[in-house]
Amino acid sequence: MSGLEVEKMLREKIFYMRKPIGVLAVLIALILLLLSGIGYRLLAARLKVLLDRPITLPVALSNFPLLVGAWEGKDLTIRETTREYMEKNFADEYISRKYINHVTNEWADVYVVYCSSQPGGILGHQPLVCYPANGWIHDETKTSEVILNDKQRIPCLIHRFHKPFTMDVVVLNFYVLNGQITTEESGFSSPWGRRPNISGDPARYVAQIQISSVLENSVHTMAKDLVEMILAYLPDQNGEVRAAEVH
Repeated sequence: MSGLEVEKMLREKIFYMRKPIGVLAVLIALILLLLSGIGYRLLAARLKVLLDRPITLPVALSNFPLLVGAWEGKDLTIRETTREYMEKNFADEYISRKYINHVTNEWADVYVVYCSSQPGGILGHQPLVCYPANGWIHDETKTSEVILNDKQRIPCLIHRFHKPFTMDVVVLNFYVLNGQITTEESGFSSPWGRRPNISGDPARYVAQIQISSVLENSVHTMAKDLVEMILAYLPDQNGEVRAAEVH
């Protein structure tokens, strides 16, 4: 047998040895791909179930009193489409109310939304976006602070808007991020801050607090009287909820 014939036989032998291995490798790859697809769908379905289930506070925001000192409140109606969007994308709990002071006749609207299951969903839902989207013209934004009755100082932003030939509105806005006060979205805008709350920990959250009226004095007076009580319904930096101690 010549050297060429021997070389040919060796090549054919190697080819037939490799052929089953190649088929087996393809089969294994297809099985792994199928399993990964099934695993992804199961994980996605599980995540959807978790996110569709609101994370509730130890004491619901709806229990916040309608009577606070001289202020008397009533719930404001939120359009059904807006409410459905909020509940689907970021809001686990919220209140929207108008309070009137029966001593001074001042009034202010109070909006509080608690976002825990999808804390990043609140991104972009701020006065500088939402008010112009509803026909308001932005006039001014400035930094300010609320001085509570216990002398605690809460940083906030004051926004001014107007609609031609109708009225002006002043909006006081700030956030509570895991028990800490902030006026900026940067604290929860990163991928880490936007991640879903899969653990269901109610102490991991973003809450937005807005108080609006026609006069800046009215929003400050309302904030001074109500903000401390609102904060008592939200977990502090240690995860404790002061409102739970009295309910």
